[in-house]
Amino acid sequence: MIRIITSLATVFAITSVQAQTSVRETPKLVIGITIDQLRGDYLELFQNNFSERGFKRLLNEGLVYQNIKFDFPYPDDASAIATIYTGATPFYHGIVGDKKYLAAKEQEVFTFSDPAYLGNYTDDRVSPLALKTSTITDELKLATKGTSDVYSFAPRISQALITAGSRGNAAYWIDDYSGKWASTTYYKNFYWTVDQENRSNSGFSVRAWDMRWTPLLNIMDYKAFPYAEDKAPFSHHTGADKATYLLAKQTPVVNENVSATALKALVKAELGKRTAPDFLSLTFYAGNYPDVKTDYSCEIQDAYIRLDREIEKLLDEVEKTTGLGNVLIFVSSTGYYNSNDTGYTEDRNIPENKFYVNRCEALLNMYLMAIYGRDNKWVNKIYNGQVYLNRELIRQKQISLQTIQDKAAEFVSEFTGVQEVYTSYQIQHGQWNPVMEYYKNGYTKETSGDLFIELQPGYKIVNEQDASFKEKQVRNNAVVCPVIFFGNNIKAERVKRTIKATEIAPTVSYIMRIRSPNAAKEETLPELL
Repeated sequence: MIRIITSLATVFAITSVQAQTSVRETPKLVIGITIDQLRGDYLELFQNNFSERGFKRLLNEGLVYQNIKFDFPYPDDASAIATIYTGATPFYHGIVGDKKYLAAKEQEVFTFSDPAYLGNYTDDRVSPLALKTSTITDELKLATKGTSDVYSFAPRISQALITAGSRGNAAYWIDDYSGKWASTTYYKNFYWTVDQENRSNSGFSVRAWDMRWTPLLNIMDYKAFPYAEDKAPFSHHTGADKATYLLAKQTPVVNENVSATALKALVKAELGKRTAPDFLSLTFYAGNYPDVKTDYSCEIQDAYIRLDREIEKLLDEVEKTTGLGNVLIFVSSTGYYNSNDTGYTEDRNIPENKFYVNRCEALLNMYLMAIYGRDNKWVNKIYNGQVYLNRELIRQKQISLQTIQDKAAEFVSEFTGVQEVYTSYQIQHGQWNPVMEYYKNGYTKETSGDLFIELQPGYKIVNEQDASFKEKQVRNNAVVCPVIFFGNNIKAERVKRTIKATEIAPTVSYIMRIRSPNAAKEETLPELL
């Protein structure tokens, strides 16, 4: 009897171990989906118009974290995606934004510009070498000695380069002026299906030219915002000029292009069919269309509904070709939202609060001239909420950098609308506190300014001397952005807590059984251990 019981216990133990092992099988394919400006509240509000096999399937069958936090100031798509894929903040990975200001040259430049490499189907000369740390995809390539395939598809250059990493097979983005899929000679592979798409008469470059974006559904079905009175069908024309593709890349058709082209590569390159895991990165757009002057629009609802259909196509294709049990899919937002609302100004009794960047820059320069001399300008520029002082002049005059930063900060803090000003010296050497840690996370010695200006909520940022400057209203409300892990036998669960963006890379690395990126400090999310 004892032998029988012992045997049964052994069988159950072996069965349990086998079950656990099957749950933890290394995925054959990882699909990283980043949705620029995705909002969790919109997923809830618009779900009545979603299909059952798109977003709803992800939310109902996946491990869903309620919210993601990017713990640094001024996030955009480049800095956010770099944080997701490296598991580190800009302080380590070096990407503070899609563009950066070079104080020494007094010019704004594209972060990934690299004249050493030519473009394929583009005049842009770029590479991913601005990334100072490794990414998930880099570590996968290293672990498999290059046998894994890594492809990325995105609307914008920085999105594609970051997600492909420095070791990927290829990164593809949609060129601003031709509408074709572009890449860089940094990557040696230009896959034939993508080249075929560029030569097609039905590709994005043809479809988007002189295109009109109109509602997918009956206009009366767009009822997520009951206080929005205008229910007239919208029609947006991308035109037929040099701005055509820039506008088209902010419509749902860009997501259809990313999805269709990536799925062709998935099938033809047989991703997920080899021993080593492959990696496919997709970036979608869920932000506002520039011609729409409100956040409460039928257009944003239509964009989400159409994106839901693309998610459905992707899940169905992956289930058919690779099997969802063999695939890990993770979905994340970029954690910010560019509002189209610039303030309610119809009531003249309500003052419109404005912070004028150019006026602040001029007055600060005059103040420092009064103290240190009028022989040159002391302020190079105020850019992206940061003040760049003339470091070369400060060195020539042998002035203490800390002292001049303190005086400048004291002066700027007196401006109407300024909540607080932090100096780079404080950020690097000051006593630790949560606010300093927040700004330090977004600081890099190479590209950050001397002062960080924090404005009061409700103020509109205006620059009268820069025609290209887009007015923006300061809002401190949190944008709820979910993170979803799906497939690979992951148990469905909703976790009502905010996770750090830096926790995603270590978690994906753990599931793939590879090292975390070299600057990632966080541990694996406990629900996936």
